[in-house]
Amino acid sequence: MGERRSQYEIYWEILTFCKTGRSFTGIINRCDLNSKTGQEYLEFLVGKGYLAVTKEGEKTTYAATEKAAEYITLFSRLYQSVFDEIPGFKL
Repeated sequence: MGERRSQYEIYWEILTFCKTGRSFTGIINRCDLNSKTGQEYLEFLVGKGYLAVTKEGEKTTYAATEKAAEYITLFSRLYQSVFDEIPGFKL
């Protein structure tokens, strides 16, 4: 699939990658986002309660919440029903 990802796919990628706590840099590198766009996605997901932010000293990490599990499951089912395959990305 060489087309551009939808914002919903990007949300799914971020949430899937953040099943354990991840740094901002790790997220934008792994999910192939620029800093500005990555920050917008993270702020949205935090605001919706799908990502939790943990700050330890100067280190900040983002981790998917239990609420995110529902999004991941529903998006995966929808994607699979439309494309006959599960969503995937380069992890």
